[in-house]
Amino acid sequence: MNWGVFEGLLSGVNKYSTAFGRIWLSVVFIFRLLVYLVAAEKVWSDDHKDFECNTRQPGCTNVCFDHFFPVSHIRLWALQLILVTCPSLLVIMHVAYREAREQRLRETKGDNYRCIYPNPGKKRGGLWWTYLLSLIFKAGVDVVFLYIFFRFYRNYTLPRVVKCELPPCPNVVDCFISQPTEKNIFTVFMVVTTCVCVVLNLIEATYLIGKRCHECQQARGGDSRRHSHDTSADPTGTGGQVFHGPDYRLHTAAIPLTASCPSTLSEDEAGS
Repeated sequence: MNWGVFEGLLSGVNKYSTAFGRIWLSVVFIFRLLVYLVAAEKVWSDDHKDFECNTRQPGCTNVCFDHFFPVSHIRLWALQLILVTCPSLLVIMHVAYREAREQRLRETKGDNYRCIYPNPGKKRGGLWWTYLLSLIFKAGVDVVFLYIFFRFYRNYTLPRVVKCELPPCPNVVDCFISQPTEKNIFTVFMVVTTCVCVVLNLIEATYLIGKRCHECQQARGGDSRRHSHDTSADPTGTGGQVFHGPDYRLHTAAIPLTASCPSTLSEDEAGS
């Protein structure tokens, strides 16, 4: 595994995420991915080999193991982690598309270029929808896998002994699962961290929608305030113009003759 590439992807996801998204990323990376790679994978490494039944009938152990473990925990968790982390990469790809489009326009139009995305990582327009849909998809994937685990392994626990009577077993045989207590602890831990991630995704989606609604209300309130200000400045709605009737006469007051206000104008002043 190329940890340099993985670190670059994580830094990109962290850069374009909200505070709740960064918490979600930390939970996924530390409590799910690292636990899966370091501990859980080793616990289930020899699961089939350590599954024993008290019979020597050929094929009985394989049939019973396939019946009680249709899909391995490890493979289900690996598929779940892949599907959960992919939507975050789509957000990075969307930002990269914006940056590439901006660069293309800058090269083609030159000095006449007008910036389309001043901040390509700002969650507006299509990127906002991409981010919101990625949150819904991640929460949906986790909920679906919780249901799958519950259907395959009742109450997310493994019994110590299972009884199998499937052919070619000669009769009811007892089969013993290796390290059931340790596997139950890891299973419950992964289920709890998955539930925490679902809650974080829902909180972040609610935060995004609430913030967007608040911004829309503020913009609408600003427009209404500007409209009311214009109306109060011109209550007649005539744009400051006053219309008089045909019988209206302009009344002028007589101005006393003083040295500063001459009664006659020179020819030059009268013609100006």
